[in-house]
Amino acid sequence: MNATPNLPASEPAAPQPRRRKAWRPEADAEVAALLRRLAATCWLIRGRHDDLIAAVRRNEPGLRSAVARLGWVLIVERDLVRLRKSPPPRPREWAAAGPSPAACSWFFLLLAAAESMPPRTALGHLVVQGHAAAAEAGLPTHHDIAERRAILAALHMLDDRGVVECLDGDLDRYLHDDQAPVLLAVHHTRLAYVIANPGTLDPAADPHAWLQQAHREPDASRRMRRALVDDTCVHTALLDDAEAQWLSQRVRGDDGGPLAAAFGLVLERRVEGAAFVVPDEAYRHLNELGPIPFPATGTVAHAALLLLDHAALHGTTDNGPGPGWRGLPEKDVVHALTSFGADNAAGRGGWSAEYVQDPLLLTDKVRGLLTGLHLVQSAPADPPADAADACMWWFAPTTGRWAQESPARPKPARTRTKPAPKPRELPLQQDLFTTADTDRTTEEHPA
Repeated sequence: MNATPNLPASEPAAPQPRRRKAWRPEADAEVAALLRRLAATCWLIRGRHDDLIAAVRRNEPGLRSAVARLGWVLIVERDLVRLRKSPPPRPREWAAAGPSPAACSWFFLLLAAAESMPPRTALGHLVVQGHAAAAEAGLPTHHDIAERRAILAALHMLDDRGVVECLDGDLDRYLHDDQAPVLLAVHHTRLAYVIANPGTLDPAADPHAWLQQAHREPDASRRMRRALVDDTCVHTALLDDAEAQWLSQRVRGDDGGPLAAAFGLVLERRVEGAAFVVPDEAYRHLNELGPIPFPATGTVAHAALLLLDHAALHGTTDNGPGPGWRGLPEKDVVHALTSFGADNAAGRGGWSAEYVQDPLLLTDKVRGLLTGLHLVQSAPADPPADAADACMWWFAPTTGRWAQESPARPKPARTRTKPAPKPRELPLQQDLFTTADTDRTTEEHPA
């Protein structure tokens, strides 16, 4: 019997690093449409969205695969679909366009009251318990018309989410009658789904730490994916090192490009940043693109569009956040909007008199619109020339996506020689974009 010779023990081979598996979702038009709808409408309620709930059930695996890349949680029940999303990427700017602080406070006060209410209750009983919850929390109550408006706004928010539904009566009657005959249904099982990121801390013991935990996302890749899905665009100049590295190396790989395809969107990458663009054939109405469509109709949107052109021509590039950003002192913004209002005040289709007579109010509304779209960033001037120049409006390079109207040109005289080709009209600041680093040029819509 042959014996096996004793061989010297060899060192174990070093483990090979595991390669990250590429994520390649299957292209599915129905899944993409559902993902876009859920990103904008996070609650689907039986009786209102029955067809959508059935579609979610048919495509549940594909939906879960996509939302998992964002760290979101999809809840699918018999009578409810709830997408628990992360907080918005720029909470301060998003809050400016959201409900008032008073309405948000009453939203949670009424939620706390609803927990102890029976499944069927009168509106007046719920509001009384809400006042009791406010007293327990040490919050003042005034019982005036402003408080009634905040309570009514909170009731509509609860009804929109199907947490506290109106079964009979009219919620709006509460504004003038606190004993309005309105029957409500309280869905206690849905109360647990209101907080999208409950975390592990006790909000009563340390509310500030709980809020920080709810907003914090340490993973740069996940932060960038969420920003591309939830925000209009991301700007390279506003990213930290880890986020900029992701945008440079992984936005077209298994993180950015496939995620855009899963939502039925198109990745547009430029030196100044990136965006998920909605193709024209993917929507029918502007409200399907998100809460702030732009360009749009109305005085504020028209004023914002004129201001973008004004900043492109008269803005400064000194001390800006990055290449392509143009700045205007706030006093110049107010002056420009005042001038625009004077030019558009008269005649049919003129601007609203409220805004023409109050340029500061118009300035505030335009600021809210453009910052909500991530097209403007307000920052202290460096250094401020005087108190009036203490705030600078910095207009992002993406504000050059809307072409300036060209003046009418006389027709050239006919000649026998072949005319020179007409130069292609470019949007404002088009030279600031590097076309070599562009997948495609498409009109940009907020997702």
